[in-house]
Amino acid sequence: MFKLDWNDISLVPSDITYINTRSEVDIYKDGMLPIFTAPMDMVINSVNVDYFYENKINICLPRGIKTENPNYFQSYGLDEITEIVKSGSKLHNRVLIDIANGGMNKLYEVSKIIKKEYNVELMVGNIANPETYRNYCEIGVDWIRCGIGGGSACTTSANVSIHYPMASLINECYNISKEFQKPTKIIADGGFKNYSDIIKALALGADAVMLGGIFNKCLESCSDSYIIKGDKYEKISKDESITYFSYDVNVYKYYRGMSTKEVQKNWNRKTLKTSEGISKYNKVEYTLSGWVDNFEDYLKSAMSYTNSKSLEDFIGKVKWVVISQNSYNRFNK
Repeated sequence: MFKLDWNDISLVPSDITYINTRSEVDIYKDGMLPIFTAPMDMVINSVNVDYFYENKINICLPRGIKTENPNYFQSYGLDEITEIVKSGSKLHNRVLIDIANGGMNKLYEVSKIIKKEYNVELMVGNIANPETYRNYCEIGVDWIRCGIGGGSACTTSANVSIHYPMASLINECYNISKEFQKPTKIIADGGFKNYSDIIKALALGADAVMLGGIFNKCLESCSDSYIIKGDKYEKISKDESITYFSYDVNVYKYYRGMSTKEVQKNWNRKTLKTSEGISKYNKVEYTLSGWVDNFEDYLKSAMSYTNSKSLEDFIGKVKWVVISQNSYNRFNK
């Protein structure tokens, strides 16, 4: 069956909308935006995490960063979490098992144990098969990251040919979620390029969207900052990056996929596997608060066009249509 990605669809406005102003629209859930930080060490760390949270972004910390903050998800590798569960040791109240292949039986089995024996909020992933989503709904996992190979620093799809077009993946998982009284919440994860992609993901059924590259491009991301001098990238301090950016000098952030050998070394892996990620420099395009302000306005606007006063009205309930490439080219400015 033909599957769709974000560029293949557009949202349809309501025939009549009873929303008179965007101020009537509520875009928050428990005071937070439907957005998560990706657990990437080029995005967030213990220094800037509170700033992201203050901007109403849900937090998933990278592996290796421990936290006592009950509002943040702490990330564990599969082997790490398995050993903790075997020993009966305590877990943080919000747990992310951060693994590329969320369909592994080992992950499924340890997730069952955690949901049975621990009182924690559990997030797993990533997956790219709607039936895998169904499996995790059946054991009561709280959140699941949906999407494999789509990230801007990920080469899994290009080299391994594993992928499920995201618009279809999210919408099919959402349709399965309606079979359950308390379904696993859906996080659309990877490859988002703009506000429009994020809004489409929510409209098709994602409870939240996880962002890595988009947040790396903000001035406050934890990655090192650089300017170009001659034909080389020269590292600069945080204060210098703020000054250069304020004077419209191009500032760049280092960015890498979390399966690169560089990251594997940081995780003290003895045997390095072939990388399924790349490293690059992203141009800083905005401040975090500036990005959030724009996102809030664009999401409110989309919800007002579709007569959605709350996220509950919007998520999974918006009409959408498949469009031609010519149609997409016309509005893709």
